[in-house]
Amino acid sequence: MYFPTSNPLVLANEGQGVWAPADHQRIISKLTIGLGVLYHHKKAIQLEPLPETMLDDAKASPVPDLSLVDNTTDETPIIIEVCKTNGQKGDIAKVIQLIDDDLYGIREGFIYNYKTQQWYRYRFGDGGLIAESSFSEILQLDLNTFI
Repeated sequence: MYFPTSNPLVLANEGQGVWAPADHQRIISKLTIGLGVLYHHKKAIQLEPLPETMLDDAKASPVPDLSLVDNTTDETPIIIEVCKTNGQKGDIAKVIQLIDDDLYGIREGFIYNYKTQQWYRYRFGDGGLIAESSFSEILQLDLNTFI
């Protein structure tokens, strides 16, 4: 079994290690379960939800909290970041950069602030403008229904 050599209390802050707050993990779990049922059991969506696996123990991960992957093209059309208020600005910037860099085929990015219960959406080609929305045009689903 692996035991980190760092003090876990130092790493307990959101986005800074393997121990994100329970609220953060709970939202990721709800999204993964809801979307996973649609993908694996109902075959209602074509994108597989894959939660981030954090191996980094000292800095915020560049990997989104949840990626929806198209296994036929090996692209990731949708990403989702979960944050609280003090991490929101950085997560919005991260999503915009990942989409605008156009390296992974990301076309929609979502940020969910679990403290304010607000959703934000950014799409490829939006020119840095964020919309308050939880509706995925790619999936034709309101992601908020899984929270």
